[in-house]
Amino acid sequence: MSDMEDRLLWIHGDYVAPETGRFFETLNPATGEAICRVAEAGQADVDKAVVSAQKGQAVWRAMSGAERGRVLVKTAQLLREHCDALARLESLDGGKPLAETPEADVGSAADCLEYFGGQAASLQGEYQAVPGGFFYTRPEPLGVCVGIGAWNYPIQIAAWKSAPALAAGNAMIFKPAELTPLSALKLAELYKQAGLPDGVFNVVQGMADTGKMLTAHSGVAKVSLTGEVGTGKAVMRAAADSLKSVTLELGGKSPLIVFEDADLDNAVGAAMLGNFYTQGQICTNSTRVFVHQSIRDAFIEKLVARTQKLRLGDPLDPDTDLGPMVSADHMAGVLEYIEIGKKEGGSVLVGGGRAKVPGFENGNFVEPTIFDGLNDKMTIVREEIFGPVLSLLDFSSEEEVLERANNTEFGLAGGVFTRDIQRGHRVADRLDAGIVWINQYNLTPVEMPFGGFKQSGIGKENSRRAFEHYTRMKTVYVAEGDVEAPY
Repeated sequence: MSDMEDRLLWIHGDYVAPETGRFFETLNPATGEAICRVAEAGQADVDKAVVSAQKGQAVWRAMSGAERGRVLVKTAQLLREHCDALARLESLDGGKPLAETPEADVGSAADCLEYFGGQAASLQGEYQAVPGGFFYTRPEPLGVCVGIGAWNYPIQIAAWKSAPALAAGNAMIFKPAELTPLSALKLAELYKQAGLPDGVFNVVQGMADTGKMLTAHSGVAKVSLTGEVGTGKAVMRAAADSLKSVTLELGGKSPLIVFEDADLDNAVGAAMLGNFYTQGQICTNSTRVFVHQSIRDAFIEKLVARTQKLRLGDPLDPDTDLGPMVSADHMAGVLEYIEIGKKEGGSVLVGGGRAKVPGFENGNFVEPTIFDGLNDKMTIVREEIFGPVLSLLDFSSEEEVLERANNTEFGLAGGVFTRDIQRGHRVADRLDAGIVWINQYNLTPVEMPFGGFKQSGIGKENSRRAFEHYTRMKTVYVAEGDVEAPY
């Protein structure tokens, strides 16, 4: 156990002990050792958080958009001031390399808060004259919203969910993933420091049961989840009982299509970013890499050479490229997929097993792995692995690769590499995915809507589109004449 003290719940602007008296350990994925104990919220704690959020939201919604925006922008500034400590906490709790976390996690969260801070004063309705009078519309906050986070981008997801919700005048109760529960509490502290009224951002940690209590609660107006498809379906079923609105950001098995005229070095770089960044634990990852037959050998040569240079190691070492999987269970699942890939006839070009990292013998490390010799029906080509496992496939025509790329239950993202501008736009049009990158991969600026099609989710995060999911539209008709009753 490290010297970190127990982490409590954050309700109404302060740390409170759980009514349950229950705690769980959060582990360091690089060593397997406990970092600290974390409070587990039960029904009484959830009820307390909802009452607190209702009180806080009444104060918050009465403030002007500009006032709310100032609090969000101030929080963004505080995130940047505490970037080093927060980045280190994310690396410690989630196993992500310190080379990533200052920019991809803390910086991304700050960008989001800054963006929605700037947008908070711009929410407006419309006016239209109609026979007998006119009407206007009012975008209003929903009330108490619940955010349920994923473990791969803890503080970023806490910001992606809370920033638009708060900018629109809602309160949010956030449940971080049980594997990475620490950084959301730090965000809560910074919100308070920036002037956020108590209750407007509460944090309740716990397992799936805590999430179910939040989703089922009658005082909650909306649930936004980032997670697995099965969890998303369960949340949607539970929300149906009270007709809560839901935003779901779920899994993917996204294609990266590399045409014969692509810039090879850029395409290889994108394939690596889309499979090995954050140890491959990213929902939008391009885990099916389709390469045109005519450049297949040259692409593989460059890809293998660059992958072999990747350095696995201590996430807190700035020179580390890949850290451990988030948990021992998750590592076991990724290794099982690798074995299935071998049994079904795939050939391993690089990696293919658990990695041994000196000094971190109990760490959850998996070698960056590239499979060749695959077909579209194989398990590792169809199912989301969520680890550093790249599936190489080749193709001969645009028509063929589009049909194969779209032949999946997922529809989160996709990428195309080509110098032909018409083909780039044509393929983007035909890909059945919510996000498509042309000659790039996995860049997600906050100004850009983020979200998938099919079983990859419902709704959009980021951009002004997010306000559609955190407001309700009220129509007000104003008469300019008398009421003409026929009786």
